[in-house]
Amino acid sequence: MLELLATIPKDAPVLIAGPTASGKSSLALAIAEAQGGIIVNADALQVFDCWQVLSARPDASELARAPHALYGHIPYTDTYSTGHWLRDVAPFLQGDARPIIVGGTGLNFTALTEGLADIPATPPQVRAEADALPLELLCDDLDVQTLARIDMQNRARVQRAWEVQRATGRSIAAWQDDTPPPLLPLTRAHGIVLNSEKDWLNDRITRRFDQMLEQGALDEVRALRGDWDPRRPSAKAIGGPELMAYLNGEISLAEARTRAITASRQYAKRQRTWFRARMRDWAQISADQLTA
Repeated sequence: MLELLATIPKDAPVLIAGPTASGKSSLALAIAEAQGGIIVNADALQVFDCWQVLSARPDASELARAPHALYGHIPYTDTYSTGHWLRDVAPFLQGDARPIIVGGTGLNFTALTEGLADIPATPPQVRAEADALPLELLCDDLDVQTLARIDMQNRARVQRAWEVQRATGRSIAAWQDDTPPPLLPLTRAHGIVLNSEKDWLNDRITRRFDQMLEQGALDEVRALRGDWDPRRPSAKAIGGPELMAYLNGEISLAEARTRAITASRQYAKRQRTWFRARMRDWAQISADQLTA
């Protein structure tokens, strides 16, 4: 860890990306304690107020060790996109404290360092229409350029592209090609990607979810039982739908645990694929050696 810290400049923003359970938050905290700075969240689920345990948000003891921002500040009923996050993170790029931006949402980092197209908001009626369509039909309506840029198994990404095309008459690929300059080009920051061996990460994912269960993840889900809407962005937290299915008597707790761990491993695989494709110019750090 000391050798790694010595390679990190103290006068530039630090960006830390990596798959779930790879130790990103621990690294961010180590940098903040050694060099100063404010830890800024770049994870799409840690922004919601309902998920302390299930999103692995920093706990009270970690918050006391260094300044943190953009954690749990959004009501779980609200929509929150990468565009919203860019607007929220912008002030921290101009502040006195050096930002240490950390998270597993690759799109946030790509938008921050490469820019994000200024696409108009989706009308509610278009979203409702998209919600009712199966993934296959959404894919069928997209242009070749868009299909080449997105994960066609990721319904949220496919539906977003479909909604943009339906609402604006332009493909999301065309909007992306007109992207404005980024808020923070990588040349002005120090980008780090945590890599890991598959088996090592899978074991950490399993142990972390079991720890979440011990720490009250089921109670967090139970608190939303009377107001659960699977269409909300907050409801995409891995473990949320699975534990809700258990509470509703649809599956056993053991099955919910198995499904959540499997979903988390699949998500980590998608994250690694994104980082390899989009973050080749970032410093590549071995997470298993870092946390040994």
